[in-house]
Amino acid sequence: MGSTGRRSKRFLAEGKSILIFVGILWVIEVLNLITSHSLNRLGLQPRSMVGLIGIPLSPFLHGSVTHLLSNTPPLLILGFMICLRGTASFVAYSFQIAMIGGMGVWLFGRSSIHVGASGLLFGYFGFLVASAWFERKPLSIALALLALFLYSGLIWGVLPSQPFVSWESHLCGLIAGIIVARLQASPGK
Repeated sequence: MGSTGRRSKRFLAEGKSILIFVGILWVIEVLNLITSHSLNRLGLQPRSMVGLIGIPLSPFLHGSVTHLLSNTPPLLILGFMICLRGTASFVAYSFQIAMIGGMGVWLFGRSSIHVGASGLLFGYFGFLVASAWFERKPLSIALALLALFLYSGLIWGVLPSQPFVSWESHLCGLIAGIIVARLQASPGK
């Protein structure tokens, strides 16, 4: 198999990874919907011991179908860009972003139950842009420019705007993505 065939196969495998991840989010949302969103009690509750379980779980829970619908397109696109680094890297970076960002919300978030994958997608955005800065590799720069072109408007989501939107998750996710990019950066050509 030639290099083009290998690239195509890898491209399809990485695409499958993000589709599986988003598919899991939708399965959980259907289960949550059936139970009148009772799973959301497992969301992130700042500064409470029981709320610690929400750090890894909150990205998998959503307030409504509309909430998950709004997160799905950017998760697919930005997540796929992260998947291009490999499925193992995608899983590791997603976990790190969720944990670092979640800890930030747990420490500094307002008293509420925080749920949704938007902190993760802000983390993906931050990771992609910061990776271009730290690595200065052509592919990293190209992906950052594409992310900025498609989603530069996300940056307004880190400001308090609506009482039911966790801007804290957005801000902490963005910061977490930048931290993870810095930790994994390997500058070069």
